[in-house]
Amino acid sequence: MIAIIDYGVGNLFSLRSSLRKIGADAVVTSDPAVLARADKLILPGVGAFADAAKKLRESGLDDVIRKEAASGKPIMGICLGMQMLFEKSYEYGEHEGLGLLKGSVVSMEGVIPANLKIPHIGWNALHFTRESRLFRYIREGDCVYFVHSFYASRCEDSVIATAEYGEELTAAVERGNVMGCQFHPEKSGEVGLAILRAFCEEENV
Repeated sequence: MIAIIDYGVGNLFSLRSSLRKIGADAVVTSDPAVLARADKLILPGVGAFADAAKKLRESGLDDVIRKEAASGKPIMGICLGMQMLFEKSYEYGEHEGLGLLKGSVVSMEGVIPANLKIPHIGWNALHFTRESRLFRYIREGDCVYFVHSFYASRCEDSVIATAEYGEELTAAVERGNVMGCQFHPEKSGEVGLAILRAFCEEENV
């Protein structure tokens, strides 16, 4: 069973539909007992980092996620959910993340050329930086769908793919059982479904 963590932030039911399309048993839940029984967890998210982090803390789900990650259970963060995996974010202040991956989340402003729009919205090609289990069914240059204004930085030990938007920005990460996609696999057609399928096949580490 794949548990999609419901903490009041994210496009949960679109993601569940994508998982069911590939034959995965997926549930949307905020119940720690269900999360503990699940084979894998997905942390989705859209919106502001500070609000999402507050909701995780207030619900106690932050500690649940850390405990499950420590057990070796595969966990994938998507979009803001991926950003939450890092140590901190500088999105309109300084905010603590889950600390499952080294690095911080920073603004694109001042990093990408001034003529490019923020947020970055649209389809971009993936550039693999190292081999990953998540990419076993896709190819270098396959395109996925992004919507974001901030990106993960100083996270070289976990980056598995970048996407070019004026600069090479972190697109996906993996370290042990903790994985993440800055893009939305559930909005990325067959490529996104292939990435979700690869994640669903992951085993505990």
